[in-house]
Amino acid sequence: MTQSALRLGTRRSRLAMAQSGQVAEQVRQLTGREVELVEITTYGDTSREHLAQIGGTGVFATALRDALRAGEVDFAVHSLKDLPTAQSPDLVLAAVPVREDPRDVLVARDGLTFAELPAGARVGTGSPRRMAQLNAYARAHGLSIETVPIRGNIDTRVGYVRGGELDAVVLAAAGLSRVGRIDEVTDFLSVDVVLPAPGQGALAIECAASRADLAATLAELDDPFTRVAVTAERSLLAALEAGCSAPVGALADLLADGQIVKEMRLRGVVGATDGSSLVCLSTTGPVPETEDQATALGRELAAEMLAKGAAGLMGERAL
Repeated sequence: MTQSALRLGTRRSRLAMAQSGQVAEQVRQLTGREVELVEITTYGDTSREHLAQIGGTGVFATALRDALRAGEVDFAVHSLKDLPTAQSPDLVLAAVPVREDPRDVLVARDGLTFAELPAGARVGTGSPRRMAQLNAYARAHGLSIETVPIRGNIDTRVGYVRGGELDAVVLAAAGLSRVGRIDEVTDFLSVDVVLPAPGQGALAIECAASRADLAATLAELDDPFTRVAVTAERSLLAALEAGCSAPVGALADLLADGQIVKEMRLRGVVGATDGSSLVCLSTTGPVPETEDQATALGRELAAEMLAKGAAGLMGERAL
């Protein structure tokens, strides 16, 4: 008797379909079962409002999670940065696969890098986090840019540059890589210039907590280093009480001595969207061996950032 196909819930965007398709193939190889993609429209996909106004975190995840709870799909794939930091008790984060490049990138006209942008260049992004850091960097280096709030998928955003409305847009490297368009990048922004969103570049594979058998199978796709890194980043975000529309950047990276990973460094940033003030701190310690240790690392750095005035920058809404 052949087993029925597993149903994978995904958003309908080209990027979501691409990354879900990659996970579906891995699950097929793992289980020998067919995997069918079930397209689900989320509020974040249909609303034309800016993300900060419609609630930020969760607008893309809620419909997928509702489908899981209703048994309409067996598991779901999210961009991890879209998931609320509070884990839902009836769902389990079964796997966090190996992370793609977490950096932000520039797609600019005429092949320009960020440093080469002309005075007054219009740079599009829907993210207060990116605005805060780009504006702060520009101020510190005597550059004048104008950050312009935009929304839309990759085609829409890059289209603003191709059509001459904007000089450049900032996107996530991982998204462009997953849809095969990384060659359009004109500058990879160093994490010393722009820290990515917590969890950026990582995927989350979620299923119902009641499906212990399925969760155990999906767990084989988990990458322990990626999981502790994103756990620390998301713990920082949660402790700052900020959703994904807040101007918070975080990155945990592993510091290696030759081939041996010795330590993990967690960096966090919160900024006013005009770049006038930025709180940027980091901490380095042993690589966490448990999710609790990773969570503690994030909380500790958040406490230091709050002591340095981060709270005053959190209520900012650029849009």
